[in-house]
Amino acid sequence: MSPEAPADPSRQPASDPLNPPLPTADAAYWEAAAASFDDEPDHGLRDPAVRAAWAARLRSWLPSASAAVLDLGCGTGSLSLLAAEQGHRVTGIDRSARMIERARAKLAGRAAAFVVGDAAEPPVGERRFDVVLVRHVLWALPDPAAVLRHWAGLLTPGGRLVLVEGRWGEADPMGLAAGELTDLVEPLAARTRVESLAHDPVLWGKEVADERYVLLADLPRRHTEVVDVHLVVRRGDEVLLARRAGTGYADGLLNVPSGHAEDGEDVRAAVIREAAEEIGLRLAPEDLRVALVMQHCAPPPARPRIGWFFEVEYGAGGEPWNREPDKCAELAWFPLAALPDDMVAYSRAGLDGLRAGHRFLLHWHRPGDAIAHDPAGPGRAVVLDGPGPRG
Repeated sequence: MSPEAPADPSRQPASDPLNPPLPTADAAYWEAAAASFDDEPDHGLRDPAVRAAWAARLRSWLPSASAAVLDLGCGTGSLSLLAAEQGHRVTGIDRSARMIERARAKLAGRAAAFVVGDAAEPPVGERRFDVVLVRHVLWALPDPAAVLRHWAGLLTPGGRLVLVEGRWGEADPMGLAAGELTDLVEPLAARTRVESLAHDPVLWGKEVADERYVLLADLPRRHTEVVDVHLVVRRGDEVLLARRAGTGYADGLLNVPSGHAEDGEDVRAAVIREAAEEIGLRLAPEDLRVALVMQHCAPPPARPRIGWFFEVEYGAGGEPWNREPDKCAELAWFPLAALPDDMVAYSRAGLDGLRAGHRFLLHWHRPGDAIAHDPAGPGRAVVLDGPGPRG
């Protein structure tokens, strides 16, 4: 069910059946494969027995109550359909536009949405899910540990990873053994459980001799928050803003260059890394000063975040330029005292607070609030370090 790799690599043609070649990652391969993808018994689930077997497994893996399920590498949406039939709200992501077209047709009229995108970095913005469901995708990604951390960050507290994986081939096997995946997941999870799927031929429409399993990982229920880093580049009275594009969240709006701290990374190292990745600045720690810290939360169902705003003077680290045109439509300078309205609301609130001399803020959206700054709307900024403007 993966746009990055075949759902069952053992079925790929090979000159040496004991040493199958690695699958093509070419997007054109998956576009061409979409028309016949459902012909495999465990892809299309057209055989009633195969379909019933997967439905029973899925019912035991997903919550009993209606849940938000993110199906990554969803292919033509067969597992998405089973989840929707069981009352769940499904979002499917796949690299192949033709796969997505078939998934949309298959689930027309149901509580499901499908988006073309990279399973490793799903374009879901600030949304969080109760379950991340992935079948035969992770093994083919270049940095599984980093991808798992990212997927875990897409879950609500206490959410679950459902990872269907395996290891195929004999002389030169490929894939992820259950022990390997368990080691990768355990630092993220409160509980893990592995179920073997190899002994159930009905799932695959045939007898199988290789390793196939599902790993269920439940995340801790304690409160956790993503840590954001924001870079305020000052050029006299102006600041540098970036216009978001192609991210799936707040696209078309302006904000300061930003990102989030990776696992084990301190906020200063994170903003230095993000500055290099996004706008090409090679900053040193001494170039930076902390300007403001703000706890913020985008409109529900987004989760709260802690945002660290760092200031740097123009010229430090070189000339800024747009290194991520797929995520940023433009870079432009604006007067700090006359910022544009078409900004992400919490980014605007942070800059307004910084200009007013504040160091600590809250910015908490309420249901119905827009992601964009609304000059006529209610102010959501709360000053924590003394009286002053709110918003």
